[in-house]
Amino acid sequence: MNAQPPEPVCSPPPEWVEQLAGFLNYLQAECGLAINTRKAYRRDLLKFFIHLGEVGLTDLSEMETYHVESFLVSAKKSGLAVSSVVRALAAVRMFCRYLVIQRILQADISDPLDSPRKWRYLPTVIDDTAASQLVANPNALEDRFGLRDRAMMSVLYATGMRASELAGLKISDVNFNVGIVRVLGKGTKERIIPIARQAMADVREYIEQLRPSLTQDPRQELLFLSRTGRPLPREDVFRIVRKYVRRSGINAGTSPHTLRHAFATQLLSHGADLRSVQEMLGHADIATTQIYTHVDSSRLKSIHKRFHPRP
Repeated sequence: MNAQPPEPVCSPPPEWVEQLAGFLNYLQAECGLAINTRKAYRRDLLKFFIHLGEVGLTDLSEMETYHVESFLVSAKKSGLAVSSVVRALAAVRMFCRYLVIQRILQADISDPLDSPRKWRYLPTVIDDTAASQLVANPNALEDRFGLRDRAMMSVLYATGMRASELAGLKISDVNFNVGIVRVLGKGTKERIIPIARQAMADVREYIEQLRPSLTQDPRQELLFLSRTGRPLPREDVFRIVRKYVRRSGINAGTSPHTLRHAFATQLLSHGADLRSVQEMLGHADIATTQIYTHVDSSRLKSIHKRFHPRP
């Protein structure tokens, strides 16, 4: 199971923790941020609080831009992944804006800072041959759950969805007649993604041959289930993908993002436009998609059908 990053060892002042609790409630009630994002922001801000204490700050109202800047520099020097530093800055930015709303800060002191996105680089990706090999790796003859695993891997590569989105996918979200999948992404934002015929065939085979043996409960709407018929946690999706990445001997990371990166780069390298790929990936900011490349515009369905290497 994918272990969560450890909490900071030192404890910030109780009043800061109280502000953090109010901020997290604000993120849920007013911003609609997903629980995994809120948990990540909580970890980032606890680390930020520890840093503030280490540099001698005792009152959040006295926070200055250089406090945030020194935190980012410290995080980068510690070897934290650039994507994690970007997220940490996003957490601090939102917290500073919250403190302005609460009249603890008079202005957003994080506003002058440039995003560390300029540190970002194109992730290590695999080509279609390697991705197809990875998707085909689960073997139902060795383990009947290979049917489920192959369907999962196939959907991840065909749609580029996140692990948490796959875990929350319902049977009714897959429209076999039209060839689309409805995905509930970050912040409960819904998007529609075309899905390749082979992926639909893999999902149908899993639904018909394995899923009925996992649960007879008609109220269970989730598509992918555990061996005991329960909802499949996001961490288990990571574990399953890691297993097949290792078995395939692919050296390109060990997470569902291996297939998400492959999905995006294959579309873009074959001529798909950036905006369409941004929409399919569910990126709120096109700058996140720009780590792949720049392309011209066209319609989603035709882009997917024309350019995705799998039919």
